[in-house]
Amino acid sequence: MAGPLTGVRVLELAGIGPGPYAAMVLSDMGAEVVRIDRAASVPASPPGRPPVDVLNRGRRSVAVDLKVPEGVEAVLRLVASADALIEGFRPGVTERLGLGPDVCLERSPRLVYGRMTGWGQDGPYASAAGHDINYIALAGALAHIGRAGAPPTPPLNLVGDFGGGGLLLAFGIACGLFETSRSGQGQVVDAAMIDGAANLMAMFWGFRAMGIWSPERGTNLLDTGAHFYDVYECADGGFVSIGSIEPQFYAELLKRTGLDGDPELAGQMDRSTWPALKAKLAEVFRSRTRDEWCDEMEATDVCFAPVLSMDEAASHPHNVARGTFETRDGVVQPAPAPRFSRTAPELDRPPAFPGQHTDEVLADWGFAEDEVAALRAAGAVA
Repeated sequence: MAGPLTGVRVLELAGIGPGPYAAMVLSDMGAEVVRIDRAASVPASPPGRPPVDVLNRGRRSVAVDLKVPEGVEAVLRLVASADALIEGFRPGVTERLGLGPDVCLERSPRLVYGRMTGWGQDGPYASAAGHDINYIALAGALAHIGRAGAPPTPPLNLVGDFGGGGLLLAFGIACGLFETSRSGQGQVVDAAMIDGAANLMAMFWGFRAMGIWSPERGTNLLDTGAHFYDVYECADGGFVSIGSIEPQFYAELLKRTGLDGDPELAGQMDRSTWPALKAKLAEVFRSRTRDEWCDEMEATDVCFAPVLSMDEAASHPHNVARGTFETRDGVVQPAPAPRFSRTAPELDRPPAFPGQHTDEVLADWGFAEDEVAALRAAGAVA
């Protein structure tokens, strides 16, 4: 094991999306994360190769039937040896299972109990179903993503599930662990994707207060309104990204496109001219292929990069040089991030199939062989 969280033990009650992502991030940083899977999800026979779900990398799996009292008690015994727990059910579900924060903190007063939901643990929407698109909509983020005259564009599920959800939960758990190291007391972390998505919009709330952000989508500096901050199609159908905000970078853009002598482009911040200037730039970029523009602008101060697919990104020289992506068991995936000078994180293990490490983990966490056999006989573990 390597990474700054080496020695930290985390239990993850298996879920989808942001919860597993938070667990992956903590595991990438060196934490020992054990996933509690449903006993019913154990495959009839071991797969011939590790699963390919990258979100589940780096941790071992114990399969437990939480409808069996012995199964719940087994998890509570694991809780007693854990530093943190992650759960991503609707509010009240873990309480009904007998694994709510009060019960768990009684077993382990130092426990950091991380809760991941879309709407939060309280409020009018708390018990409602939802997905990333709904959370970022209500948070006031989705309305501002997209082009002028077009509907809002969901940015995959990056803003709610992962940026405002999983990362927020992982950060909350890390903060909780730091505070516990000082106070000796655990606590509950209420991480809600709606809160996280709203938090990610902090700069734009500031822009709004300054009077420099229009509510009209696709007309602002960073939402494709500006001609110098957008993506442009090239002659071969590829795209390039331009982010020449600062005057010196804008001057370099005009120089590299041959437009430095055009007086119409001199007024960079005159918003009334942006649509017309965007049309001019679009025509210029369509005159060459993406590779030709890379030859012209890559690694310059234009603030330029080609728009790459996932496969292209994994093989780009810059990403290769930094080791931004790794290949494990034939699966290309992002490497752990961020980087540390002394406690460098490493990928520990491939994703596990449910129940792959049941006996192994229980033994490592203090269960005797006869206790494991009794749990298996009771149908509590698989």
